[in-house]
Amino acid sequence: MFGYVMVNKQKLSEEENDTYLGFYCGLCYCLHKAYGKSGQAALNFDMTFLAILLSGLYESEVVTREYRCPFHPMKKRILYHNPMIEYASDMTILLTYLKCEDNWEDERKKSSYVYQKALNKKFFKVQSMYPDKVRKIREVLEKTHQLEKEKCENIDALAGLSGAMLGEILVYREDEWKDLLYEMGDYLGRFIYIMDAYEDVEKDIAKNCFNPFIKSHQTTGFDERIKNILELMMAHSSEAFEKLPILEYANILRNILYSGVWARYEMVRKKREDSKNGRSV
Repeated sequence: MFGYVMVNKQKLSEEENDTYLGFYCGLCYCLHKAYGKSGQAALNFDMTFLAILLSGLYESEVVTREYRCPFHPMKKRILYHNPMIEYASDMTILLTYLKCEDNWEDERKKSSYVYQKALNKKFFKVQSMYPDKVRKIREVLEKTHQLEKEKCENIDALAGLSGAMLGEILVYREDEWKDLLYEMGDYLGRFIYIMDAYEDVEKDIAKNCFNPFIKSHQTTGFDERIKNILELMMAHSSEAFEKLPILEYANILRNILYSGVWARYEMVRKKREDSKNGRSV
């Protein structure tokens, strides 16, 4: 679920990379401050993207500070803070908790159960702040769980539910940008679901877990069909993004949407090819 909305650092300028790290480190610090070490462990690239996107759209000024990270103590880091990073921190806890809950129900993963329990109080705090979001996302996950239980192979239906979830996350407030943010998140969420299923199909078969591509993953042209679908999803998401009046951080956001997600895709595709050819990955 997490880790697909990445930046391509090789195509960022030094200044842009410092800015990206400012948001990433800022989100990490915010998670630790608001939710402790267990919350900090949920840090991910996807919600860093959310913080940058909303900061650029709403022109939310960042407060910077120097910080010596215990994980990288040799050099002080510059980290950012603003309300959008706080929101991304809250959404990180929300999604991580519900994903752990879903993993436990689907696969009985003990690690997910333990982590969910560790996040219990943190999640209830988020739920009190965003009751409508939590309710809507729970409904989406329940529908997804039911379709997967029925072994539904309708990728549009399954990916559409993931899209509805991320669309809800991207909507920061009820304003003129709500529809475009929801549309952008909708297609980005569809992309993530399809990528996740594409990457995990062989692993899910081995674990006897549901995956919508179990029957089709060895058919002729499967990889190319998936690539075409993914390209369509990102085209729609990027189209919505380009309609938003974002100037600051626009190059970083375009790097992620037009390059970073595809660098991740190439990693996944190579991993699958190596696995099919019997090479270690």
